[in-house]
Amino acid sequence: MTQLRAFIVEDSPVIRENLVAALEEMAPIDVVGTAEDEIGALSWLAASDNRCDLVVVDIFLKSGSGLGVLKAAAGAGLLAKLVVLSNYATPDMRRKCLELGADRVFDKSNEIDALILYCCRLADGSTGNTEYNPLS
Repeated sequence: MTQLRAFIVEDSPVIRENLVAALEEMAPIDVVGTAEDEIGALSWLAASDNRCDLVVVDIFLKSGSGLGVLKAAAGAGLLAKLVVLSNYATPDMRRKCLELGADRVFDKSNEIDALILYCCRLADGSTGNTEYNPLS
């Protein structure tokens, strides 16, 4: 299993800290950077010495939007997997995120286990696209 390098874009310090702890404890993840707004995320992603395998983005940020991060990252040809983790994972928002280049969209309130499973599958060399089934 490969150790994935992850970059987290989340404006809430408490959620960000808890997410980093959960990902690093429950999946083969090393969080290599974080940002709380769109400008900070885009600056980090654009820096040539910053590399990651996975970008986890919230939709609503301190300033700017996770949608802007997705659009810019996908447009720049970023090789990392783009994942949205939001409390606003409605069907319309999921569709919009996927259109902007997200690989997957997870709901913060009830799909953290699915995110962890997705990360583990990525680390195993899978595309991570197998759907999450909480009964399996």
